[in-house]
Amino acid sequence: MFRMSVVICGSLAVAMSLAAADVPPSPAKLSAADVVAKNVAARGGLQAWRAVQTMSLAGKLGAGGNQRATLQAPSTGRRASQQAPPPRPAEEVQLPFVMELKRPRKMRFELQFNGQTGIQVFDGANGWKLRPFLNRQVVEPYTPEEMKVASMQADLDGPLIDYAAKGTRVELAGVEKVEDRDTYKLKLTMKNGETVHLWIDAQTFLEAKIEGQPRRLDGTYHPVETYFRDYRPVNGLQIPFVLETKVLQVAKTALGLKDPPVPAERIIIEKVAVNPPLDEKLFSKPEVEVASNAR
Repeated sequence: MFRMSVVICGSLAVAMSLAAADVPPSPAKLSAADVVAKNVAARGGLQAWRAVQTMSLAGKLGAGGNQRATLQAPSTGRRASQQAPPPRPAEEVQLPFVMELKRPRKMRFELQFNGQTGIQVFDGANGWKLRPFLNRQVVEPYTPEEMKVASMQADLDGPLIDYAAKGTRVELAGVEKVEDRDTYKLKLTMKNGETVHLWIDAQTFLEAKIEGQPRRLDGTYHPVETYFRDYRPVNGLQIPFVLETKVLQVAKTALGLKDPPVPAERIIIEKVAVNPPLDEKLFSKPEVEVASNAR
């Protein structure tokens, strides 16, 4: 939140008025429906989003770096100094990606790594993945956990556009600070009964952050939050060009050790296309060409 400088004046009345003006106003008392309506308007409007049938996003995904502190195994004796784990690479590798979206809830994600292309596809009901950089040259179906995550993903317009038609119930869970800004905390109960919290900025009414699927580290599930930053207009729609995911610390890991902090992961969007022509085959099970060994 912007800080305002207050000039001290000789008049007590003027000084008191300036001090009062320096206090940020409290968020207006709005209902959950009011917050959703303002969010939809801030993002470009209901009709504008309903007109979006496809979307393509290209950018870079931070991966490969790990600034997380390593855990040293408890030890005694002369070999204690020899058990320190090797240092992990600190610098992130920026991997190019393209994500293509199509109604209803179809997604194709391609990631470039070491000259190879990894693919994830979800057709709205089934999911597949190809991970050649892990020496997996065959198309594999989503695991049950991956299917659960995919089934909870919102359509390309997000969870609040036409939320009632999607079978989602929205409740106002309070007002909270997110990075020193007031936000409305919404509780979303999906059609399948799963719940997720979403924070809406009280000034811009754009999404500030959302709960992610818990991540398992060191044998313990950690809460996950994704922050939306750097909104820019694209065809009249407000699109976040930076997504930052944070894995939160827990008191102790499953091994009873102190949980080290996890560095944030950033996705940087470089290009967005609204309603590009996307072939339906893009969202089918990927086909892999296997080279034959000629004698």
